[in-house]
This record gives sequence, C-alpha cells and structure tokens, in this order.
Amino acid sequence: MSASSSVQQARQALGQRLRDIRRDSGLSARALAEAAGWHESKCSKIQSGRVMPSEADIRTWTAICGAPGQAADLIATARNIEGMYIEWLRLERSGLKRAQESVRPLFQRTRRFRMYQSWVVPGLLQTPAYTRAVLNTIVSLRSAPDDVDDAVAVRIERQKVLHSGDHRFAILVEEWVLRTVIGTPDVLIGQLGHLSTVSALPSVSLGVIPLGSPRGSGWPVESFTMYDDAQVNVELVSAHLTITQPAEIAEYSRTFSALAGIAVHGAEARSLITSAINALG
Repeated sequence: MSASSSVQQARQALGQRLRDIRRDSGLSARALAEAAGWHESKCSKIQSGRVMPSEADIRTWTAICGAPGQAADLIATARNIEGMYIEWLRLERSGLKRAQESVRPLFQRTRRFRMYQSWVVPGLLQTPAYTRAVLNTIVSLRSAPDDVDDAVAVRIERQKVLHSGDHRFAILVEEWVLRTVIGTPDVLIGQLGHLSTVSALPSVSLGVIPLGSPRGSGWPVESFTMYDDAQVNVELVSAHLTITQPAEIAEYSRTFSALAGIAVHGAEARSLITSAINALG
C-alpha cells in the first residue's frame, strides 16, 4: 500500500464516522450543510474523504447533529491523520526545508508550548548559524539532501511565533546543552548570547537544569515538545514519535513538571549561560 493511499483510507474512515453521526441525527447532508452555512457539496466531500474537515468543521458537525460529546475524539483522530500526512510528506518529498515547513499548522494552532531538550538548544531559540550547524550535521549523518540554507530560512521565519501575544513557551534545557559545542566555539558563544536575550521575552520561561543536580525526581530523558495538551513530539535518533493518547500525554506532563522542579530560572539560569560563555572565552 502506498503512503498516499494509507492517508486517504484514514480520511475515508473519519468521513464514514461523521456520516454515521449525521444519519443517526436524522439529518440529510443537504440539511446539515444548510444549517452549518456550507456549500451543499461540502458534506459529501468530507464523508467521502475528499476533503479533510477542520477542527471547527468537526465541532459544527457534531453540534448540529446533537452529538457534541463526540467532537473531542473525532478531533484527536483528525490530528492523527494530519500527523500521518506530515510524516509521509517527509518520506516522499526530499529536503530539510519540507520537514521544517510541515510543522507550521501545528505551531499555528498551539497556544502553550512545553519543551525539554537534552541534546541541543530548541529550534525556536536558535540563531541562524547554530541552526545551520545542526542541519549540516543532519545532512552528514543521514545523507539528507543539502538544502540547508532554505531550511534555515524557514526555521528562523517560524520564530516569529515567539513575539505573538497569544503563545506561551516553557522551555527546559540540560546545562550540558549550553556547554556542547555545535559548529564552532564562536557559533556557540553567539547562540548562548541569543539564548540569554530571548529568555527575557514575556512569552518565554527558560529553565536550566544544572550539572550535578540530584535526579531523584526528574532524570534525563529523550527530548520532547508538548503542544497544548493535544500532542507530544518525541525526538528519537531515527525519527520523531508523535503521541496523542491522553494517558501518555499526561505522563509527559508529569515528567515536564518534575524536570521543571529541579531547574533554575530567571537570573540563576542566565548566570549558568554566562558561565558557559566564559568557559569558551
């Protein structure tokens, strides 16, 4: 089975669930479309899988059909399909730029970001030079197509989300991330200076877990990002793992809280950044 057919089958299955909800309500597709203010063909396209419903579409559909309690589960299913589609895009379309662009919808809809990094400075806080060094390593290790300049531009463009008033970012890094030279010492010095500056933004809370901290309540784990309470992306050596099950998301939420509890913030975090810069000088 091809990648595109797998995605299409998942869309069709979601459409069939929505069709069943409509039928159970006694509404025709035309009546539902009229009540929702849609073109009459929209319902049939959603039900057949030709059109992927938005989260707002799903809420409207279930509300009109008298089944608002099913909206959350259907939205979770739609997000899984979107995640599947993004992963297939990464497999089917070459280049790092595509991988950077593919997460744009996720970033646009998320309001609360929680990030833990045990490897490198998080992408949203990277300088262009640091990003270039990271992506050059990926090209070297994975034999990926070398479109690094375009990928860097996309990632830096995405950082505008840091300055929008309706997003909040809680970010945790291990202190050794501050001391691991990515690229050259000068690249890292520039990155650390930028990190200190960005940590003062109203939307950003930066925590650093000091070297030598007792780890009874929060040991180092794989790097991960939480998008609201809807999805977790976990960074593995060979792939990104997408988690949407509520119970598993809750585990990551507890882990993040435990790690935050042993991190230092504010002036103490900036002091560790300054110490790392001085060690490179």
